[in-house]
Amino acid sequence: MTSALVLIDLMPRVIGLPVAPHSGEAVLERCRRLAEVFRASGRPVVLVRVERPGVAEQPPGSGFADGLAQPGDVVIVKRTVGAFHGTDLDERLRGLGVDTLVLAGLVTTMGVESTARAASDHGYELEFVADAMSGFAADEHDFTVEKIFPRFGDVHDTADYT
Repeated sequence: MTSALVLIDLMPRVIGLPVAPHSGEAVLERCRRLAEVFRASGRPVVLVRVERPGVAEQPPGSGFADGLAQPGDVVIVKRTVGAFHGTDLDERLRGLGVDTLVLAGLVTTMGVESTARAASDHGYELEFVADAMSGFAADEHDFTVEKIFPRFGDVHDTADYT
C-alpha cells in the first residue's frame, strides 16, 4: 500500500481568505509539516492549485505558497473545484503505485471534498487530516469532517502523522 499526501489550493489568495476553525496560515503550517514527513519517508506529495479558465492572466496570489513546492513533488493545475476532472492526476498517482490519498488543504467543503469524492469514485482509499484543512465557516468544516468524511475514509489530525 502506497499513500500520497494531496494538498489542495495552498495559494496565497486562498490562504488569505477568512476560513474557520483554523486560519489559512495554520493550515499551511500543518500542511508543510505533513509534506516534510511524506517526503522524508519517500512517499509522494501532490500539490494542487486552481487556475481560472478563460482568463489571460491569473489573479495575484495564484501560485503555491512560498517554498511549498519541492523537487520531486507532483504538481497538478485544475480548472474545476476538484483535482481529478480534466487533469492527469489519476494517471500520475497510478504510475506511482498510489492506492491511498491523505487529503488536506483549503477549502474543506470545496476543493478538498470535491477531490475526495472523485478519488473515491476512482477507487482510492482515503484519509483526511482534519486540522490541516479549514472551511468557509467552522460549522461547515465540522459537519463535513464529522459526518461526511468518515463515510469515505478515516479522519485524523496532523499529530497522527508527525
